[in-house]
Amino acid sequence: MGEEKQRNYTGFAGHRLLASGELTEVALKAKKWLDRGDSASILIFEDETGNLVDLDFRGTLYEFLDKLEKKRTRRAEAEPATEEPKRSGPGRPKLGVVSREVSLLPRHWDWLNSQPGGASVTLRKLVEEAKRDSAGADRARRSQEAAYKFMSAMAGDFPGFEEASRAFFAQEPERFDQLIQPWPEDVREHVRRLVAIAFRDQASVLREES
Repeated sequence: MGEEKQRNYTGFAGHRLLASGELTEVALKAKKWLDRGDSASILIFEDETGNLVDLDFRGTLYEFLDKLEKKRTRRAEAEPATEEPKRSGPGRPKLGVVSREVSLLPRHWDWLNSQPGGASVTLRKLVEEAKRDSAGADRARRSQEAAYKFMSAMAGDFPGFEEASRAFFAQEPERFDQLIQPWPEDVREHVRRLVAIAFRDQASVLREES
């Protein structure tokens, strides 16, 4: 089993930034905030995806830490292995191959079967090549989605949100920055950080294509 990929999280109490960093650190800040009796709603986001993290803050601090550790362990166990495949015997590496149905036209199967190594080897090579070729575009798409998810969740009812969204997707950073200026400071600054990453990744794709 591979090591869990390091992720960064950001927590908000209402429009106030609580913490940004590893999940346990952010979750503990949120738990302490709630235990003080503060009524602001807590939202914790995974920065890479913009997804909200579902945590159960009920119970004592010890109970909360136990639930958090179990959640982290389940996620780590679900991660794909990243280490080199182990060999199960001489000349028989354990590759972790998963068999699934693929529907192709007869001429496609004829071509695949005629390639060195046969259809399965050729398909794996084609997938790896496609992943390499689209790596920049995939990264740009993910960062754009992450920024928009956070912006929608935290600023969807803010003034200028629709116009700011259009400026974001139109790659107009100066107009975007002007439109989000009236937003609460902590939300605005985190949006800026995520959007800057998305603009950078989009610009990288354009350079590669030019």
